[in-house]
Amino acid sequence: MKCLVICSGGLDSVSLAYKVAAEHELAGLVSFDYGQRHGKELQFAAACAERLNVPHETVDIRNVGRSLSGSALTDDVDVPDGHYAEASMKITVVPNRNAIMLAIAFGIAAAQKADAVATAVHGGDHFIYPDCRPGFIDAFQTMQNHALDGYADIRLYAPYVRVSKAEIVRDGARHGTPFALTWSCYKGGELHCGRCGTCVERREAFHLAGHDDPTEYQDPDYWRDAVAKGAG
Repeated sequence: MKCLVICSGGLDSVSLAYKVAAEHELAGLVSFDYGQRHGKELQFAAACAERLNVPHETVDIRNVGRSLSGSALTDDVDVPDGHYAEASMKITVVPNRNAIMLAIAFGIAAAQKADAVATAVHGGDHFIYPDCRPGFIDAFQTMQNHALDGYADIRLYAPYVRVSKAEIVRDGARHGTPFALTWSCYKGGELHCGRCGTCVERREAFHLAGHDDPTEYQDPDYWRDAVAKGAG
């Protein structure tokens, strides 16, 4: 399977790139600049492609991103601290983000004669991100079957859609993913903040996976209270 991977530069998508490189044919990585405040993640995606010796393309959709207003990831709105299970995290939703990115990626894959587009959406995203859920993945595949009927037959490969982030850490470790060379934090500072939803989730995932976390956090212990509150 010749597969194009959507890669943000985060733990999940870089782990997916290493998985595809080990188990299939990695055609390349595609990233999206939608004006996210944590745009430094794109540097990590480019570095991943260089390590894996595959092409990398960053698609500039900042003009589109400016229209998807209201999210803490794109607007001048504070990124909340806490666990993803908390209702406050809905402010990090960028409406239709994955649908937009996937549609573009499928077009690129069709042009490049690839067999699949891979996305790293996972079970932990289901709380607040509707375009990370199995129903969306299945529906998007059906839509693309119609959109490319008679031109290309491309599979939407989402191997993590029903598993936890801890399992992604385990899978990434099996394939030699350099976790220290990935970026998750939504605040985009010098270090991972340790307090935003994605930092808390990242720290928790390493703990549950029983794998050492090489990440340096500004607040390395906050995640415990956040997880306890989220579970409550």
